[in-house]
Amino acid sequence: MLKEMLRRIDEPENAVLSLEVQAGMGPVIEPERSQFELLVRHLLDRFLNNDMVSVEGEAKKRLIQAAVVIAVPQLIFALFLYPVYHGVPPIRPLKPPFWSQVNHHYFYVMYSFVVMGVVTVFEWEQLFPELLDVFVLSTLPIANRRLFWARISALVMFLTMFLAVVNLLGAVFFPLVADLPGLLRLVLAHVVAVGSAGVFVAAFFLGLQGVLINVLGQRLSRAVSPFVQGLSMMLLLTVLILCPMVMMFLQPLLESASVSVRYFPPFWFLGIYERVLAGSSTLPVCTALARTGLFATLLVVLLVVVTYPLAYRRRTRQLIEGSTAARGVNWVSKSIDGVLHAVVLRIPQRRAVYHFINQTLLRTQRHRVYLAMYGGVGLTLMIASAIVIKPSHGYIGFGVTEYGLRAAIPMLAFWTVAGLRMALASPVDQRGGWIFGIIHGRPRLDHLVAAKVWVFLWGCAITLAAVAGAHAIGPAALRGWRVTLGQVVVAVGLSLLLTDAFFMKVKVVPFTKGQSSGERNLALVVVPYMVYFPLLVWKAVELEGWIEASGRHLLIAAGWIAAAHFAMRWRHRRIVNEQAGRVELEDVEVVYQGLGLRIE
Repeated sequence: MLKEMLRRIDEPENAVLSLEVQAGMGPVIEPERSQFELLVRHLLDRFLNNDMVSVEGEAKKRLIQAAVVIAVPQLIFALFLYPVYHGVPPIRPLKPPFWSQVNHHYFYVMYSFVVMGVVTVFEWEQLFPELLDVFVLSTLPIANRRLFWARISALVMFLTMFLAVVNLLGAVFFPLVADLPGLLRLVLAHVVAVGSAGVFVAAFFLGLQGVLINVLGQRLSRAVSPFVQGLSMMLLLTVLILCPMVMMFLQPLLESASVSVRYFPPFWFLGIYERVLAGSSTLPVCTALARTGLFATLLVVLLVVVTYPLAYRRRTRQLIEGSTAARGVNWVSKSIDGVLHAVVLRIPQRRAVYHFINQTLLRTQRHRVYLAMYGGVGLTLMIASAIVIKPSHGYIGFGVTEYGLRAAIPMLAFWTVAGLRMALASPVDQRGGWIFGIIHGRPRLDHLVAAKVWVFLWGCAITLAAVAGAHAIGPAALRGWRVTLGQVVVAVGLSLLLTDAFFMKVKVVPFTKGQSSGERNLALVVVPYMVYFPLLVWKAVELEGWIEASGRHLLIAAGWIAAAHFAMRWRHRRIVNEQAGRVELEDVEVVYQGLGLRIE
């Protein structure tokens, strides 16, 4: 009996579709879709499948991974709160204190604010029409008004979808885990607060880009946008990483009379959360914050309603008309290039790759976002370690610590080199990579050294700026000439050695080839950041104190840095020479495929 049931389940209704069976099925009728629906589907696909999301045709896979990554933290946080609200059997705690519950609410509001902001900044180039949209869709028999409303619909659907994905698990599991009286009111407060935070930040960045286009025009707004995008990403990541410190001082922060605290956007929506949850019995500060948050949200939505149609029209017209920009000669960069050409870029191949990086790095949105993400993490960790909050007498003060300023140098060096390594390893358009193979074959040492020089110079510039900042704002213990000299040696040495380490196995010209599956392995990616980074900061701070002890220690440290550099340089040269000496059939196939040919 069981075998007969399994056989019927496994066997299809028609094991072989004969011509008679297919004729009986009739023609496949596709559902009719209106022109507007097709436009919305196309534009929505542009949001989900573009240069930022899709690399080597991995859009669907990356979107699923992104949805899981942004949705799971709210669930994990709710599960970690279970012992707080229910205790460990047989002990059942009392109701958590009021400010503990406010801390929990703040996490969800802050998370929705940050993630929706990152998503909007991530899709910065897709918020308004692009050149491809204008020259393809405008040639079709589509009314301009219909195209405009289709883009609006696709944009609203995209942002709403992400807002729901971000907050769904938190809205379901946190009220269930808390298990407090008034469950429906808690759910309502949660949904309203996190939804308002997401709507505000998305509308803010949409309105910001609309203002830039209307005020500056197409050419200037495109020139300013990379910096605005990078700064926005850094600030959002700073809010996220500083969350534990803010939660630690949340009560004194909200009870203080500091103006800066009143105008911190996540606090506005925390006020909305508490106002909806407790009603008129909530704290006066929460009522004031809720009023500010509601007014700010309505203001930015009104800004979008006014500026988006104007910016859309101006952007479309300027894309059709085109623009030319006369590129002037910057005497500062010309002087720096002259020095570099005479000292480290004397070989033409090095010079070519160096300027290729300069002209390519900030042209694509993906690379700008990579740099902003790594820079934001480094800046946030530096702020978290160097700055302390000092609440006193109803006001909030800030101070700096000596250890935090010392740790800022290795932090910035690590994240600068790591971010540039990630950006240079990400391809721009691999279809054009065949030209490098045609001209020189496999990359040789002269091609790869230019990338190391470029990264080393930027690492030195950023870490030496941190040394100057520590000398300017730090305590008196960091202002001596011996301390400053020791920090300079550590900054330059770390920039040099980290560049050697991160580029040890790099064997391709920047932007021309993607990473292999082994290089994208999650374990191999996480280990340097979770294990090596804390050890590097700890040992570097110790080394600074040891170097400052005497001039002899300074010379010994400089000698060891030089020895380690030459050892890694020798190892890198050996790896590159071994690769350059091999000629494999795969290289020939890649070149021919890049040309659209094949080998018979």
